[in-house]
Amino acid sequence: MVSTPAASLQNSCQFLPEWTVEDPSPNQFLMPLTAAVNSQDHLTIGGCDVVDLVQQFGSPLYILDEQTLRTACRQYRDGFRHYYPGESLVIYASKAWNCLAVCAIAASEGLGIDIVSGGELYTALQAGVPSDRLYFHGNNKSRDELQQAVVANCTIVVDNWFELETLVAIAANTEAPVRIMLRLTPGIECHTHDYIRTGHIDSKFGFDPDQLDEVFTFVAQQPGLDCAGLHAHIGSQIFELNPHQDLTDVMAGWLDKAAQAGLPVRELDIGGGLGIRYTESDDPPSIHDWIQVICEGVVRACETRQLPLPKLIAEPGRSLIGSACVTAYTVGSQKVVPNLRTYVTVDGGMSDNPRPITYQSLYRAVAASQMSAPLTETVAIAGKHCESGDIIIQETTLPTTQPGDTLVILGTGAYNYSMASNYNRVPRPSAVLVQDGEASIILQRETYLDLIRQDRLPNRLAIASE
Repeated sequence: MVSTPAASLQNSCQFLPEWTVEDPSPNQFLMPLTAAVNSQDHLTIGGCDVVDLVQQFGSPLYILDEQTLRTACRQYRDGFRHYYPGESLVIYASKAWNCLAVCAIAASEGLGIDIVSGGELYTALQAGVPSDRLYFHGNNKSRDELQQAVVANCTIVVDNWFELETLVAIAANTEAPVRIMLRLTPGIECHTHDYIRTGHIDSKFGFDPDQLDEVFTFVAQQPGLDCAGLHAHIGSQIFELNPHQDLTDVMAGWLDKAAQAGLPVRELDIGGGLGIRYTESDDPPSIHDWIQVICEGVVRACETRQLPLPKLIAEPGRSLIGSACVTAYTVGSQKVVPNLRTYVTVDGGMSDNPRPITYQSLYRAVAASQMSAPLTETVAIAGKHCESGDIIIQETTLPTTQPGDTLVILGTGAYNYSMASNYNRVPRPSAVLVQDGEASIILQRETYLDLIRQDRLPNRLAIASE
């Protein structure tokens, strides 16, 4: 079957920029790297016809392109090896999408996994991720979660005094020191949504920089703790390089201060935060550009202070997984409000993608069953939930659509499934992994039975059958 790269479409709505085969940077493209259009004018991803996938697996349907995900993993891994003269490790921020298959793919490419809960830790371990490549984050880990992390022998990124003191108590009963990193607030502002800015001083995450001397002195006196390194993260969906460059200098200063306090840490975790292209107007740096700025910044800052190069760690999430996935929906009802708006409703919405209603996030849509059809309608794409704010896209241009058509929302790999809910008791969608024309289920679609599996009905409320 003849396929044309989706990037070559000249239609103004569905046009996507050409990528270079030699050095694709997935975070800069709206479509997965394998996207194409077949002879039926259908969108294909990973060699699979999206319309056929919906007929086979139902909708809504998350479609994850394995090649795009692996390409991003390799760009990060190889980029650090190229630009950084010391040891490095890329760890996937799995809160973006944590499931067995995604963790296994990241681990198979040599990446570690950033986890933020006992559930994410359990999933990563079940996926076969080596414990020495697991880094446990979070600002309010329970004692049980900390115990779980200690038993698993992963690195715990300590966020505050309460957690630090709890770990000292736990370490009193362990044979080997507990391996930790310290999360510090760098006080760096960046232009992103307030909800996903984490580096400024007024943040719930990390030790205050005014407490550095006290924290370093305390940790240096704890024989039960092995402080491997320092961590900072300035936010998410960031298009600027300067804040990350500033971060490398701030963190090198922390390294120097820690050494003076008798705490010679050997790892530096600069977090993640690189954005992706959700719409044509987005212009994120490439993965390689981001890596080069980080690596050169750390080298320069350490040379200035005459410090040995630390092991350099980065935690990309969205820029690894976001552009690798799309969500396919089936069109249902339409409503025309004269002289105002036309609503095209799909069979999903805020339960499978809460980002528009939560963050006012913008997306792009294509009609997967008529990719080269002329764009004749300006519409809002509405979800099915009983909520006026359940609008996936406020305004977009599409071909004329009919009930049963397949619409695809692009760039849904990050924080869609991971933030999905059962609002209105809607079952969560299934997900398929596509590669070389083969589709494999990696998340089974929930059923109504799944929805009530944890429900308990007291006997006094049970209605006797007649």
